[in-house]
Amino acid sequence: MALTPLALHDLTEVVLACVCAALQDTADQVDGQPGCPCRSCIVPGAVAWDSCDDPCGGSGKGAGGQLSVNVVRMFPTNPFPTEDRSVQGARNCQPPTTTAVEIAVTLLRCAPTVDEQGCPPSCEELEAAARILHVDAVTVFNALYCCLPGTGGGRRGRKFVMGQQRTIGPEGGCVGVEQRVIVAMPGCAPCPGEASA
Repeated sequence: MALTPLALHDLTEVVLACVCAALQDTADQVDGQPGCPCRSCIVPGAVAWDSCDDPCGGSGKGAGGQLSVNVVRMFPTNPFPTEDRSVQGARNCQPPTTTAVEIAVTLLRCAPTVDEQGCPPSCEELEAAARILHVDAVTVFNALYCCLPGTGGGRRGRKFVMGQQRTIGPEGGCVGVEQRVIVAMPGCAPCPGEASA
């Protein structure tokens, strides 16, 4: 069966909401930890590092930084998460039973930079930024582990494979984490043209 038209976008919305809620919960538990950035979005293609400061201008509507979810790739799989390389043709043109989608969750925060006199950040400033980064890394990782199983329906929940998490930056005053995850998307829609047949 094929995927429904909104299956992919719905998944990205669920992931964004889940990670944002986890960041807010962590901010409530850990003193000095910023919550979910007010700039939180699903983005098309690669993430642009548009803002890691407070785009809300201190309005209190959210923490500084940028949280983004984007689709990296989508591929047929059999068995999940192995890429299915079966040759297709007119006689065996069946959609895969499971489609795999790789998603990236990117969280950016401000990084300490040189001051007006050209002096590097102090060790205390670097350690404070590292602490925020480390807490963010664990929070994003845990959010996906705890949230994704309940998003697929069925008795066993959605299948997924956690990918690599890496630190990105510092660059342009931003530093953060990127977490990859491969998610199973079982097809449940008819192929185009089958519904009217």
